[in-house]
Amino acid sequence: MDVAHSGDEGDEMASVTNYDVIVLDRLLPDKDGIVICRGLRERGVVTPILMLSARGCLEDRVAGLNAGADDCLAKPFEFTELLARIRALLRRSELTRAVVLTVADLTLDPASRRVTRGGITIHLTRKEHAILEVLMRHPGQVVGRAQLAERVWEAEPDRLTSLIDVHVSNLRRKIEPAGTPPLIHTIRGHGYLLGLTN
Repeated sequence: MDVAHSGDEGDEMASVTNYDVIVLDRLLPDKDGIVICRGLRERGVVTPILMLSARGCLEDRVAGLNAGADDCLAKPFEFTELLARIRALLRRSELTRAVVLTVADLTLDPASRRVTRGGITIHLTRKEHAILEVLMRHPGQVVGRAQLAERVWEAEPDRLTSLIDVHVSNLRRKIEPAGTPPLIHTIRGHGYLLGLTN
């Protein structure tokens, strides 16, 4: 998770980084969130945007949605509601993503839940499949344990570190049979990266 402390900083980060969701405050010290949201959409950024507003009036929510936000949440709000809104946006955005994910000779079809490597079907548990899908949606990027905990278990990572490592180890054995190049790489202190490396 990245945090921007100004509108200009957040605008630049959102323009060059492929985020899963953007949480955008309407009231920023240097720029109106409406202006940032509209600018991102005009530049072709399709990342789901949840806009936060201190104003609970209908006109304010409509302005956010008309600027390109996918959802609006008025302050003050409960943190559990914020998380629920973010998860809903993630679920909706996944419906528009590529039908079949491919990294090297590894493929994953989210619709049929079929996973293959080199054309050979691989049978995964539900958790292993969910972990692999998160990794394959971020090829070549480091995915932290906190992100896996949030997306796969919908829980905080502190209690799940060992469990995540066990599932990733089992997943690695299944998708990396003897004689095949490794695809899942552990980045110590950061998380995991999926892809071929030199």
